[in-house]
Amino acid sequence: MNEKGSQKIKGYQGLLVWQRAMELAERVYKLSAELPSSEQYGLVAQIRRSTVSVPSNIAEGYGRQATGEYRHHLSMARGSLLELETQLLLCAKLGFLKTRQIEKELDETEQLSKMLASLIAKLR
Repeated sequence: MNEKGSQKIKGYQGLLVWQRAMELAERVYKLSAELPSSEQYGLVAQIRRSTVSVPSNIAEGYGRQATGEYRHHLSMARGSLLELETQLLLCAKLGFLKTRQIEKELDETEQLSKMLASLIAKLR
């Protein structure tokens, strides 16, 4: 599979979108540790699930080796990004995190969403 022109990609780990999703997941995991312990089974768990789902779905779709299934999993990854964005915004509204703490992650969710949309369009 190929993300950019004729450049050969060596597996899903060679995809820039997967690499950036992994970096985002790492940062969000650490950020979620700052949430109140009362949210351990609420927002913390939900945020971690959605952030892990992004690179996981990119990898799973890539591994299916069928274009339709790959597009489907990329679409699921995009949906998980929007879930994550919503959860981070809720954390700010509830006062669990400051807006400045989540700005980088919100920017990255937007960029990754665009990258996924572009990749999905290329697979049509």
